[in-house]
Amino acid sequence: MSCGEPHETDCSEILDHLYEFLDREMPDSDCVKFEHHFEECSPCLEKYGLEQAVKKLVKRCCGHDDVPGDLRAKVMGRIDLIRSGQAVPDKDVTASPATPTES
Repeated sequence: MSCGEPHETDCSEILDHLYEFLDREMPDSDCVKFEHHFEECSPCLEKYGLEQAVKKLVKRCCGHDDVPGDLRAKVMGRIDLIRSGQAVPDKDVTASPATPTES
């Protein structure tokens, strides 16, 4: 997506990092760069507005669900593995094997 106009920051870079901007997970200097881009580029501003609305809707509809402690621990464990550069198993090795049900 692009408005066809040249920008200091390319539209593809903006869209690739849009969620980081939405979640404020980037330095303030980068946020300023994004805000400046949105002032110049209506297609990117529209995409930002849409993603912001979806994020608010999800938060409103799903933001009150408690996450089970074991799920949180598994997710955090995988994040730690990825950060440390270790291989992440395809399957959850901590889960107990499924027991067959009798018919």
